[in-house]
Amino acid sequence: MKLAIIQFEPEFGDVLQTIEKLKLLLKKAKKADLIVLPELANTGYNFDSREQAFDLSETINESVFLRFLKDVCRDYKFSVATGFSEKEGEKLYNSSVLVDETGVKSVYRKLHLFMNEKNIFEPGNIDLSVIDHKGIKLGMLVCFDWMFPEAWRKLALQGAELILHPSNLVLPYAQSVIPSYSLVNRVFIATANRIGTEKELTFTGQSIITGTKGEVMATAGLSEEILMVEIDPKKAEDKMITPLNDAFKDRRTDIYE
Repeated sequence: MKLAIIQFEPEFGDVLQTIEKLKLLLKKAKKADLIVLPELANTGYNFDSREQAFDLSETINESVFLRFLKDVCRDYKFSVATGFSEKEGEKLYNSSVLVDETGVKSVYRKLHLFMNEKNIFEPGNIDLSVIDHKGIKLGMLVCFDWMFPEAWRKLALQGAELILHPSNLVLPYAQSVIPSYSLVNRVFIATANRIGTEKELTFTGQSIITGTKGEVMATAGLSEEILMVEIDPKKAEDKMITPLNDAFKDRRTDIYE
């Protein structure tokens, strides 16, 4: 399958302008089977207040942004995972949403909130889970979830072959850690970061796709960019590190849980 990341700068607070940007970028990536967009791609990131975030956010079922992605998926016959500022009742979630030509297929809500996100979003309330999407076992995480190895391992133990990771990274650490998470879990990872500056925050770009042996399959710079690689997700079923060492079966669960 062809896996792609679109690294770009959403237009803060202007979903229609962001859609116009994505029309061109998604067309350029139309040969992909699955595309990953950054965190909070529908709104931008650095809100002045919870009230501002609430006003800019959408519900899953009534979203101009997700409806646009569904239509594009139908036209180009791919699927898209995107970061999404999700409104549910009076609550806000920093979510990742998987969309195909039929609509929303899966929703994940960020478990580990970073810095001022704690003043805006509710902690995720959906368990980490793997779905079978078009024959591929997918898991999703969002940005600062990268800091917690338990999240990656739980998805891998459930059989994830590919973990999609929409991000708005401002710290300089995550991109260097992602290959290690691929290696120790023997999974593919697509970390889709954004670029640009919002007030005092500058985003670090350098989106990355890694393979099951920790190899860097593609990495971006600091500008708008599309990464695309061919992967065989079934390689993630092989957990052997040596002929006598299985990365999962060799775990000493009698000593640690």
